[in-house]
Amino acid sequence: MNLTDINEIRALLDRHGFRFSKSLGQNFLTAAWVPEQIADSAGIDKNTGVLEIGPGIGCLTKQLSMRAGKVVAVELDSALKPVLKETLADCDNVETVFGDVLKTDLKALVEEKFTGLRPVVCANLPYNVTSPVLTELITSGLFESITVMIQREVAQRICARENTADYGAFTLLCQWYCETYKLFDVPPSCFIPQPKVTSSVIKLKKRKSPPIAVLDEEQMFKIIRAAFNQRRKTLVNALSSAMGIDKVFVQNAVVSCGLDERVRGEVLDIVKFAQLSDIFTKNVPENVG
Repeated sequence: MNLTDINEIRALLDRHGFRFSKSLGQNFLTAAWVPEQIADSAGIDKNTGVLEIGPGIGCLTKQLSMRAGKVVAVELDSALKPVLKETLADCDNVETVFGDVLKTDLKALVEEKFTGLRPVVCANLPYNVTSPVLTELITSGLFESITVMIQREVAQRICARENTADYGAFTLLCQWYCETYKLFDVPPSCFIPQPKVTSSVIKLKKRKSPPIAVLDEEQMFKIIRAAFNQRRKTLVNALSSAMGIDKVFVQNAVVSCGLDERVRGEVLDIVKFAQLSDIFTKNVPENVG
């Protein structure tokens, strides 16, 4: 069965009485090159255990199965049970788990399912859960790499550089934990139903260590969020307002990092945010922020 042939997809779904759910952001691939290229980009082999999220009808799952030691596919929509039972019947190294990945104990899953294997993620992520799922995957520290297809707009944010419109708090979260790479775009014509936006495939490689040491990681991300929650404000005003810290203290901290006191948060790279955070950690008055 060709799981990217639109006629075969429709026949498969009709056989099982399946209907697309807009709320779940379901879009199935209709171009064979896409799952093949995603799986190739993931850099997997028989020593790899792959977590896939949202397998749909299984077209990427089958490509992963051909390359990996084991694939665990987590699917939220139980209506796809009979579909996946049919399409993955010949994939002995695939296990399908029905449930919400955001409610799944990822550490327990990796320990139980991928013993002796190198754990990675490879998936076509539903648009409506991209940010929370990626945040959970990245901060878990469990996966060597994460190769996913997501909305192009989000991919641009993740891979953005400082002093650009796409650069923000989520950019810095991703780049603190991972090296980020935008690989290729996938047009709407490659899906059924066709989404209204272009998709992109990105790869996030887990860093062995953060790009710079920081005294208090939680404090750093608190500063980053404050800086971008009011990104039109200067960094001094944004931090002073959001964290309840004396403006003169913030101004002195910013200047001591070699920055202009009128600078906005979007100008700082992760290294500067870490330096600023250390000044706060060492000197910020008690009972604030």
